Amino acid sequence: MRSKVTICLVLMIITIVSLGCTFQPDGQQQDNSQINNMTDEGTEDLSDIEGIWMGNLTVPGGLQLRIVFNISTNPDGSINASMDSPDQGVSGIPVDTVSYKEGNLNLEVKSIGGSFEGVYKESSETIEGEWKQAGSAFPLILNRTEKIPEVQRPQNPVKPYPYTEEEVIYENKEAGIKLAGTLTLPQSEGPFPAVILITGSGQQNRDEEIFGHRPFLVLSDYLTRQGIAVLRVDDRGIGGSTGNFSQATTEDFAGDVLAGVEYLKNRTEINPDQIGLIGHSEGGLIAPMVAVKSPDIAFIVLMAAPGLTGEEILYMQSDLISRAEGVSNETIEQNRALMSRMFSVVKEEENNTIAEEKLREILRAELANPSEQEKANLGDSEAAIDAQVKELSSPWMRFFLTYDPKPTLMRVKCPVLAINGEKDLQVPPKENLHAIDEALRAGGNKDYSVKELPGLNHLFQTAKTGSPTEYARIEETISPTALETIGNWISEHTQEK
Repeated sequence: MRSKVTICLVLMIITIVSLGCTFQPDGQQQDNSQINNMTDEGTEDLSDIEGIWMGNLTVPGGLQLRIVFNISTNPDGSINASMDSPDQGVSGIPVDTVSYKEGNLNLEVKSIGGSFEGVYKESSETIEGEWKQAGSAFPLILNRTEKIPEVQRPQNPVKPYPYTEEEVIYENKEAGIKLAGTLTLPQSEGPFPAVILITGSGQQNRDEEIFGHRPFLVLSDYLTRQGIAVLRVDDRGIGGSTGNFSQATTEDFAGDVLAGVEYLKNRTEINPDQIGLIGHSEGGLIAPMVAVKSPDIAFIVLMAAPGLTGEEILYMQSDLISRAEGVSNETIEQNRALMSRMFSVVKEEENNTIAEEKLREILRAELANPSEQEKANLGDSEAAIDAQVKELSSPWMRFFLTYDPKPTLMRVKCPVLAINGEKDLQVPPKENLHAIDEALRAGGNKDYSVKELPGLNHLFQTAKTGSPTEYARIEETISPTALETIGNWISEHTQEK
């Protein structure tokens, strides 16, 4: 019998960082006051469904996310509903349409392309059904609860801060876009050394928010308290920044960072000779690009940065995450073969229309005889295929698959700190740190340090297995060891000689 090879696994691995951005790409909270009223279509007892309903959604890779629906009724019989994803730190997502008729509850959340269809079970007081999104369907059983669970993120800083925080906007004139961010400045006398934080792959806000964690908020708070100014910025097209994220490549994002460097150079509080970059994951590809292009970069810190091509990393990532989740060797091999066929199309076929059709043919053939479980998971297979094809044929993926960071790293002459977590399953540490080390040495860089930090995952949390399924459940946002390693190294390289 054919082993289970699903499109869901491939969908899971096509980004390095933003595995968790299932519901709201920009990670921003919605205002509950914006939720519209919806009208009930039946004559049911609406008290059956009023209240707070929560269920655990298991998505590809075994990751579990808690889903919460808040349902209330108005005196005129209309229904209000909103959706929360506690593990992602997102609340108040508007539910656009609600219907409850003959025990069947239907909820549509247009902003994220999702919907829930379930049946109210009076005997158990549960609502049993399916969550559908991006062409896939996942079982979801909702249970009534008294309150929305709180996600503990103890490292999130609490105002008032012992430093200055300023909202800023500046232009990338070459791209014709505006970039919005937050600049934090120590309260001591400047000018200060400064760093720009560069997010990982996927649509990221200035805090690089994922599963309710705000790594860049925690990192910027730590560094600013150490006397270092920090600029963190929304990706283009996200939050307060303009531009089209979907058509951008890693090189385009490098241009956005260069605009940030120019902005900092014109701030009197900043020492223009001590501007550095900290890039996480894909941000670790971008930082060397900028350092090579700009003589103004004094140092760079690479956090879980790729040292190999995107294609090599995705194969390793798929293998490691699959093994951590107990996937069989046969299935792992079949998934790799499927990925290889699709990546070949992306690399070799320049015409996007032809490439997309070839990708659809490959995926349709793969899903020609799905098992019953695969049918249930996929739901609308054509919609799932379309979502996969869109990701694979995007400008970002075309660039990422073939870009080799080593030649650029060989040209980096400023000081470099490269760190990775020992348990990182997304950018495996040994292979990538080794490649970075070799490239810097071959290029003659005289001041660099490469460190593998024990027990840490891709987000630099203290982890048990390193699997992305742990990210949401770990309370720690960034290990103090990682924070100290970065802070001490930057201080050493910016102190007055």
